[in-house]
Amino acid sequence: MFRYEFCHIFVTYECLILFKIKGMSKYVTAAEAVKVVQSGDRIYVQAAAATPSVLTKALAERAAELRNVEVCHLHTEGDAPYANPELSENFHVNSFFIGSNVRHTLAAGNGSYTPVFLSELPLLFRKKVLPLNAVFIHVSPPDNHGYCSLGTSVEATLAAIENSETVIAQVNPKMPRTFGDGILHVSEIDYLVEVDDAIHGHGMGEISPDEEKIGSFVASLIEDKSTLQMGIGSIPNAALAKLTNHKDLGLHTEMFSDGVIDLIENDVINCNYKGVNRGRALATFLVGSQRLYDFVDNNPFIEMRESSYVNDTAIIRRNPRMVAINSAIEVDVTGQVCADSIGAKMYSGVGGQMDFIRGASLSEGGKAIIALPSVTKRGESRIVPYLKQGAGVVTTRSHVHHIITENGIANLYGKTLKQRFAEMVKIAHPNHQEWIEREYHTMIKNI
Repeated sequence: MFRYEFCHIFVTYECLILFKIKGMSKYVTAAEAVKVVQSGDRIYVQAAAATPSVLTKALAERAAELRNVEVCHLHTEGDAPYANPELSENFHVNSFFIGSNVRHTLAAGNGSYTPVFLSELPLLFRKKVLPLNAVFIHVSPPDNHGYCSLGTSVEATLAAIENSETVIAQVNPKMPRTFGDGILHVSEIDYLVEVDDAIHGHGMGEISPDEEKIGSFVASLIEDKSTLQMGIGSIPNAALAKLTNHKDLGLHTEMFSDGVIDLIENDVINCNYKGVNRGRALATFLVGSQRLYDFVDNNPFIEMRESSYVNDTAIIRRNPRMVAINSAIEVDVTGQVCADSIGAKMYSGVGGQMDFIRGASLSEGGKAIIALPSVTKRGESRIVPYLKQGAGVVTTRSHVHHIITENGIANLYGKTLKQRFAEMVKIAHPNHQEWIEREYHTMIKNI
């Protein structure tokens, strides 16, 4: 590949020094950098904590000069000014996973959702299914050898960089330097915009009594020497808090947050018994507090890899006792999992749930878990006789193994539909169990 050939053969010390001198053509203001974007272009924006907000703001400020620019990304953090419905003639948002900052665009008409497994997202760029004119990234400053780090988010960004006409980087000394796939040479970047802003983050939320119960049930299924996949939020944090007496756990996960730090520092998570990347905690993006970003900075124990690797089912399954812990919006009594929509209204996305559910299912001694509260904040049941009209199925009934609520564990693996129904009713909220039974039996009589 050109990137490696250039880096190892042709780059001279003098060249590296020139790349770092302010005033060189690569160092520009955000307003100057985004001038490369033209009407009709498609751009990709790095995701999550690494969202390059200075660049997206500068792009939105050019709205009057642009028409029909497609801005595509996974979930991003912070403001998304280009998603303002008043700019619908200027920008169109294409979400691969819908964040709260752009969720309104689907109803307003200036946004779309492209369902895709996170493991396959890089292929959309490599196969030129979605050709890219520009990519906005957020990196650490070049080191003495001219290398930057994508820091907290690799996901599909590397594929976007390799297949985009122009690469624009927001360069930030506060971006942690992480090891793995996200190391790129400054020669691969066309424009550098210096910033000194805090990385987007989230603190640890409060854990409710019901979430603590769910966490206890999840932890009860995790054996020593298991490898974990879990996301961000109160339920994963509740489960992690119950693992302090476990031994020799591994981490192979789409993303993680602060909840793993204490377990790593206390040698509960040491990754010594993983089947792949042994001795390293594997992720494709990170979101958390400043404590997390300080922890991963220059930490060789943390390995950031592209989602085509981290989320590859064939790789995930090589970890013995792989435990995948994911959540859902609602689950029907046969085990169909809706995790991306509320009825026909799109809410989030497919993400990596199926990648890890399947990988854990195929792992020797693995467990595939869906964990969720039994009711919504408004008291509506999330264990339902049938999914809402228009709801999408992210995980099919044939893939799911364990469903957990605060009321217990439903083991669906190898169960008939009738046996599944009995398991699911038991973990529903007591206030809704009679309704679920009545509705389900009425439904099957009319089939």
